[in-house]
Amino acid sequence: MRKVNHWPAPRWIRLWMICATRGGDGWLWYLMGLAILFFGGEPRFGAVGAAGLAAGTGIMLFIWLKRLTGRRRPCHLEPHCWATLLPPDQFSFPSGHSITAFAVATPLVLVYPSLAVGLIFCALSIAVSRILLGMHFLSDVLAGCILGGALGYSAYAIFF
Repeated sequence: MRKVNHWPAPRWIRLWMICATRGGDGWLWYLMGLAILFFGGEPRFGAVGAAGLAAGTGIMLFIWLKRLTGRRRPCHLEPHCWATLLPPDQFSFPSGHSITAFAVATPLVLVYPSLAVGLIFCALSIAVSRILLGMHFLSDVLAGCILGGALGYSAYAIFF
């Protein structure tokens, strides 16, 4: 955590990580949902339903787990050298951005395999950004990715 917080990343990585984390704030997934509703063919309602169910469940889960664990964020323990973003809440475990990214990406990848590379790239970028911006520990992000993937797969199984 200290090495990451003190790493003066190149400008392109800084921009990529800030854009990724902002995309993970929700607007990227809303736009993806709209695009799928318009252009997603016959399985579009199931795909958006599964992604929405997984994301909604993930949000409730991470809010509950953050309150339960009360783990402080890396940026609260030691200042970051270049990221000045404010955390969305005070607790770190698990990463809500990572849960949501993988909860949405997983069912969409299962329904639309041709979108897999782009969806996985977006989800991983969001997850990595949370570490490089000093918002989360690696364990927070790994837990979020696993939980989000499991929720996404479960929601896919319900809808398909």
